[in-house]
Amino acid sequence: MKRKNPLIPLALFLIAFFLINIYTLSGLQFLSGSPILPLIFWAVIASLSAALIIAFKRIQTNGMDQFFKIISHAFLIIVVSELVFAIFLLPGDVYRLILHQPRKYSWVVFASAMLIFTILIFVYGMLRGKYAYRVIRHTLEFEDLPAAFDGFTITQISDVHAGSFHNRKAVKKGIDLIHKQQSDLFVFTGDLVNNKASEIVPWMDLFSTIKAPFGQFSVLGNHDYGDYVKWESEANKRANLEQLKSLHGQMGYRLLLDEHVKLEKDGQSIILAGVENWGLGFGQRGDLRKALAGVNPVAFKVLLSHDPTHWESEVKQLASKVHLTLAGHTHGMQFGLEAFGVKWSPVKYRYAHWAGIKEDQGRYLNINRGFGFIGFSGRVGIWPEITVITLKRKV
Repeated sequence: MKRKNPLIPLALFLIAFFLINIYTLSGLQFLSGSPILPLIFWAVIASLSAALIIAFKRIQTNGMDQFFKIISHAFLIIVVSELVFAIFLLPGDVYRLILHQPRKYSWVVFASAMLIFTILIFVYGMLRGKYAYRVIRHTLEFEDLPAAFDGFTITQISDVHAGSFHNRKAVKKGIDLIHKQQSDLFVFTGDLVNNKASEIVPWMDLFSTIKAPFGQFSVLGNHDYGDYVKWESEANKRANLEQLKSLHGQMGYRLLLDEHVKLEKDGQSIILAGVENWGLGFGQRGDLRKALAGVNPVAFKVLLSHDPTHWESEVKQLASKVHLTLAGHTHGMQFGLEAFGVKWSPVKYRYAHWAGIKEDQGRYLNINRGFGFIGFSGRVGIWPEITVITLKRKV
């Protein structure tokens, strides 16, 4: 297979970035009329671009340090804000060109207001939005749910990414919100850390306070295996994973590694299974058949599997029906819009279903939007989620 040239998408991005900057400047210059504005504008863009190149070069020695985070986030805000400006300015420009009219001042003012609004909402997302925890509730009905589990509640969180946290007070508010749910069962569906087990250590005292009558259970996500950083040796990488597994136990979480447990209540039971990470493009380590070995095919089953592509590719086709699969992984890309009946995020172009409940012939999938954040140190429109699912017996 012929390898794609990585320079092609980079060249296309640079061309698009240059054109958007020209268009943005034309609008700003229309409002300002200042002869020095173009000089200031291009000086800022050139300086930021140069700083971004330096920041990427420093990754080899310094990793994604504070300098990288500041520059990359500033670049992201400018690119997205200019794109919003262009989107709102373009219809007016097309209209005036068709009618052979001059550019309207009011239309440029409106586009500029949207640019400023975009910058402000990104700043909010970085300062407050990433810790703006929401409880999202779902009630699911099943004809074959054991009667003893009618009304059984499950609290799910996913994608903690502890290495990204820096506000202990804010994280504690999220943990306190989990406590308030008083669910029967607590589950965590992977990506406890960004790369290294040590990242969760400063936060273990908070997460270990989470308790539920039927226990606390967890699985691993793609980031938990340490695949995205360089290790001195494979032995060190394996040791890091073993340490992380141990820390799950120290927090009071039963880590399910291609295995299942039976939850019993009033003489009846349901199966809770968990697999290692299985995802298209992110490693297919999990073994679902091993996890369900010895389970009665007609038993009611809940599965913890970090990546929702596992459900699409294997779980929902399995002969032994898995009634409910709980996943995470997508984060809703930490950016989008969920309001006024609109549900949109750029992540939809990678995952058709990227958050919430999906059903296929009585088999349900829930994708949690994530408790933490990674990459972009913020959340805009897609807030951190605590899911509470109530199981009901359909009469």
